[in-house]
Amino acid sequence: MNIYLIGYRCSGKTSVGKSLAGILGWFFIDLDVEFERQFRMTIFEFVSQHGWDTFREKEHDILKRSCAKTCQVVATGGGVVADPGNIQIMQDSGTVVWLKASIPSIKRRILNDHNTDTLRPALTSKGAVNEIDELMTERTPLYATAADLSVETDHYDVITISRWIAKRLEKSHGLASLKPVK
Repeated sequence: MNIYLIGYRCSGKTSVGKSLAGILGWFFIDLDVEFERQFRMTIFEFVSQHGWDTFREKEHDILKRSCAKTCQVVATGGGVVADPGNIQIMQDSGTVVWLKASIPSIKRRILNDHNTDTLRPALTSKGAVNEIDELMTERTPLYATAADLSVETDHYDVITISRWIAKRLEKSHGLASLKPVK
């Protein structure tokens, strides 16, 4: 079993993922980091050269390979749910947790993140901040469909969120199934 964290950009997937993996004693993988490592360029550079459609194809391949392993907490890209095949892969190999953040929180976090331009390229000509409303409207039903559980991230710190997720998973899956395989 794996745990997949989904949600919009800056919803806390990487921070919560690292923390949750530490609590569980599991491996952590960030699909965006894995993508950049594999292709030896930033997502912004890749999208500039190859386009979003090719990026989504490659993202699917990386997700598919990552779910072949178990006992991982996987931070996905914000748009991973745009491909129904990705949702199926995640649901078939683990539990999907939606980290929900409000639009004002996401805007604030994006503006405060110096990596936004290189790690989170805009999907539209509106720019990363101005496109949030439109993309959240499109993606919210996809996140809801994909998620086994969800947690609000606006008013809680990373440790609190991670502990809450771990506790919920222990209750629903049993503590023994959350221990790492040696």
